[in-house]
Amino acid sequence: MDFISNRYLARKRLPAKLAAAFYDVYQQLGVAWEYLALQCRHWDGYRKVRGGKLACRICGTIKGTETRWLLLPAKGQKIIGRQTRPNSSHVFPSKQAATITEDSIQFHGATLHVSVHNRYESRLFRGKHDITIADDRIVRLLENGMECWLDSYSLHLKLPPHGKPIKPLPYSAFVWELPKRKLQKFPVMLEYDTRDRLQGVVILRPMRRGTKKGK
Repeated sequence: MDFISNRYLARKRLPAKLAAAFYDVYQQLGVAWEYLALQCRHWDGYRKVRGGKLACRICGTIKGTETRWLLLPAKGQKIIGRQTRPNSSHVFPSKQAATITEDSIQFHGATLHVSVHNRYESRLFRGKHDITIADDRIVRLLENGMECWLDSYSLHLKLPPHGKPIKPLPYSAFVWELPKRKLQKFPVMLEYDTRDRLQGVVILRPMRRGTKKGK
């Protein structure tokens, strides 16, 4: 794998077709290496590596760690994991117990974070009020200081702060030009700070089927 990577994949002016062929070879070698590592019994013992950890002298597996690997195509669509949603009506005692998915990835400079959890107990105002956090699936995309937040009830676009951020939470208001009868079709709110600077845009999503009001 090192030979293919250093000899061919590291070259800047390699033709695209040849680079793709060597990339496929590299991927197949990676799969073969993983299978060999899974079958390794670490007969020759371990050696110390950087950070004081112990690595197998044969396969290089770090002692006491779980082996995880993932191979993706060099170009085209990447598929990682599966889409998860809340799967229980039970109220869990904590967010950790209610969490189904909590994962993130950095892809070409953008950060994607997916969080899925069931309902769980929490508190407000330093523990003075008990509340129940609703089950939800939250997808966040961060790019150049901007954040796109998508959950079951809203789509929130947060703009990067102008200068030094202001501590109070931003104000929210519907677009005043729209009559009330049209706000049901255009539920758009604008967020602004105490200096009347635009902070973001919120779009309320239609309720999911089977969801009762007040939940």
